[in-house]
Amino acid sequence: MDEENKLYVVRKRALPEALMKVVEAKLLLDSAKALTVQEAVDKVGISRSSFYKYKDDIFQFHENAQGTTINLTFDMEDEPGLLSDVLKTIADFRANILTIHQSIPINGMASLNISVQVLPTTGDVSKMLDMMENKRGVHHVKILAKE
Repeated sequence: MDEENKLYVVRKRALPEALMKVVEAKLLLDSAKALTVQEAVDKVGISRSSFYKYKDDIFQFHENAQGTTINLTFDMEDEPGLLSDVLKTIADFRANILTIHQSIPINGMASLNISVQVLPTTGDVSKMLDMMENKRGVHHVKILAKE
């Protein structure tokens, strides 16, 4: 993949406000809450040129994830039932678990790698990752790769 077409996963809090406003404008257009680009950009407070400059390069992660496999890595405390809770979260979002690799816990912590297939019926992947990371005992949920 050439440098121009590399993809990065970035948390919302790290994005400049202008890029988030492009996403908001796209959502307004997709939901018909704005009928024209001009109306959408006026509502979110950006210029049409900013919208057109970035519209094809910024999107919510889950919009582009369907039909793909994401590889997750995280650390987890060695607590009975915690892995089951994490797997239930994935199941609740209707994603398909392909592989699970867990290290033997050392000093009460285990490393996990999980491959998850994102299906057309899968819910918001960003919310799924947030729910996993907010579980007591789960640390540093990261996306390693998207295939």
